[in-house]
Amino acid sequence: MSLSITIDLSDADLAHFQEVVKRAQESVGTKQPRDITDAAGKLLKEAEGKDVPQFIAQRLQKLEALINMVHDEGWAISGEDKQRVLTALMYFADPKDVIPDSVPVVGLLDDAIMIELCVRELKHELDAYEDFCSFRTNEASGRGLEAATLGRADWLEERRVELQERMRRRRTGSYAGGGGMSVFGVR
Repeated sequence: MSLSITIDLSDADLAHFQEVVKRAQESVGTKQPRDITDAAGKLLKEAEGKDVPQFIAQRLQKLEALINMVHDEGWAISGEDKQRVLTALMYFADPKDVIPDSVPVVGLLDDAIMIELCVRELKHELDAYEDFCSFRTNEASGRGLEAATLGRADWLEERRVELQERMRRRRTGSYAGGGGMSVFGVR
């Protein structure tokens, strides 16, 4: 038997979490990117040995993707985007959690909520990175290469080719019912 629990965060609740993030950012100060991602990675390592609820485990996977995004040389995240991700991860670099992680059952609940807020804020960045990782894995397998040898330029080139092929298919399949004469036809 499973139980579904929905947590609705009001504007005041969200403001509370924003204040917690602000305090974490102030306490973290001028930590280096590696220090911030290592602190977030520590949460992942600590959760590894625990029997965490599935809804928390799912969010921890997203936290891992955020950490990887910062350091993935193939992805080569831009400075501004990298800073957005690091700012989101600063909460995990602050040892003063809303709920201490050592509290049984609910210790990671605040972390799961914060990860969910980060994921929503960084949805587009995560979607693009996950798309890139999927491409890199599939392309490397198809070419018999190590995934790490493929980078953002390869991914962008593949996307360009895909978009141009889609453009051609749409043009030949939809212009004047597919059989009409084109004003811009090349002979």
